[in-house]
Amino acid sequence: MSALRAVFMGTPGFAAVIFRRMLRCPAVEIACAYTQPDRPAGRGKALKAPEVKEAALEAGLPVFQPLNFKAEADVVALAAHKPDLLLVAAYGLILPQRVLDIPRLMPINVHASLLPQYRGAAPVQRAIMSGGAVSGVTIMRMEAGLDSGPILLQRAVGIDINDTAGTLLAELAEEGGDLLCEAAGRLAAGTLQAIPQDHARACHAPKITKAEGLVDLRLPVVGLHARIRGLTPWPGATLMLQRPGKDDLPVLAAPGLFPLPQELRDLPKAEPGTIFAVRGNALPVACGDGVYAFTSLRPAGKKSMDGRAFAAGYLGVEGARFVLPEPL
Repeated sequence: MSALRAVFMGTPGFAAVIFRRMLRCPAVEIACAYTQPDRPAGRGKALKAPEVKEAALEAGLPVFQPLNFKAEADVVALAAHKPDLLLVAAYGLILPQRVLDIPRLMPINVHASLLPQYRGAAPVQRAIMSGGAVSGVTIMRMEAGLDSGPILLQRAVGIDINDTAGTLLAELAEEGGDLLCEAAGRLAAGTLQAIPQDHARACHAPKITKAEGLVDLRLPVVGLHARIRGLTPWPGATLMLQRPGKDDLPVLAAPGLFPLPQELRDLPKAEPGTIFAVRGNALPVACGDGVYAFTSLRPAGKKSMDGRAFAAGYLGVEGARFVLPEPL
């Protein structure tokens, strides 16, 4: 059985992990990679290549970076590769039908959820922020609708109570690469079946915005922990520290101790945002129904520090507290 000729389309680290796995997949031969254009990044705004581009160049494969496929020349150039498959993972574009029609067999997408749950750009973050216990990956046949195509394969992955969007996404990338290789092998053997999605069960996972990073301490402990984990590493969970006589200070918070250690369970109920005295290296802060213990905080422009170092450097002013954003 000869390998299927494929064009890989993806952009960030999640896609790069899957791309590298497919380079080792005997069922396919990757002809080239398509990825988003280089974009400014960092404080200097220097152009940064997408991770898939870096991986493809390392492998000695051609890389193409069209802005979109509105130009006929870009569609013609893609068709010239004569792919049996388009393998798509977090490419960052909704592909038009004339692109989806190019491969001889089909366009296949790796989606980081158990479709039809969490269709959209942020399935991992939304699953964690909603308090979910199970995520997964879906291999689907692409169509013009948003993540609505028939399901080819699925694999469930549990969400640990301390998983962040970053750790779960890394695990799903590994699982997604293995499952995509399996799908390609079964497609080549003629044993892969497509199952239509139940559209009535669909829910949407819209892109995370930077504004969503501002955390509301009125949330209950469980919900607060879930939200901070879902916002980590991007855009990050931000608290606003208010100190009399000083400007409010944005503070990036990593997920804290959960469940709360026994030695922190005797603190009195207080207004959300109230900061208690440091216990060990943890900074206890009142939230909606109890206390959340922060262990890593990064003030704007500074490095991350534990709760004790943060208290020593930033909480010497009487009346310091974390500000609550506008009501939910």
